[in-house]
Amino acid sequence: MIALLQRVKSASVTVDQKTIAGIEQGLLVLLGVEKKDEPDCVERLAEKILKYRVFADTEDKINLSVLDVRGAVLMVPQFTLAADTQKGLRPSFSNAATPEKGLAMFNQLIDIMHVKGESSGHDLPADWLQTGQFGADMAVELVNDGPVTFTLNI
Repeated sequence: MIALLQRVKSASVTVDQKTIAGIEQGLLVLLGVEKKDEPDCVERLAEKILKYRVFADTEDKINLSVLDVRGAVLMVPQFTLAADTQKGLRPSFSNAATPEKGLAMFNQLIDIMHVKGESSGHDLPADWLQTGQFGADMAVELVNDGPVTFTLNI
C-alpha cells in the first residue's frame, strides 16, 4: 500500500460539482493499493498514518501526530499511485490492485482508522475522518501546510 500524506491547512473533495468531504487542519492522504498488498498491511498503515509525526511542537520541531494536534484526516483513493513509471513515457498500472480489492482494502483502512482514532484517548471531533469517493472522478482541493509531504510504503 502506498499513502501520500500531505499536511494541510484545509482540503476538500468535490464530485459532480458537490463537495462530499472537507477538513481543516490535518492530513490529506492519497491511497494506492497494489496487487501484492495483504490485509495485514492495512493495520500497519492505519497505525502509521495516525501516529506519524508531521506537525510542529512548541519548539517548532516536527514531533506531533495528527492525533496529538486533534487534526482531521481526509482519505482519498488514488489507484495511480500504484503506477510503474520506470520505463517509457506512459505509466503502467499492472501493479495496481483490482477495483474490488482496492475498494475492500480502502474500506478496511477507514474502519480500522475509526476504531484506532476513537480509542486513542485524544479528544477528536466527530467528523475527524472523511473520505473521497472510490472510483469517482474527484476534484481535490488543498491548502498545503509547509509544504510537508511524505510517502509511506507498507
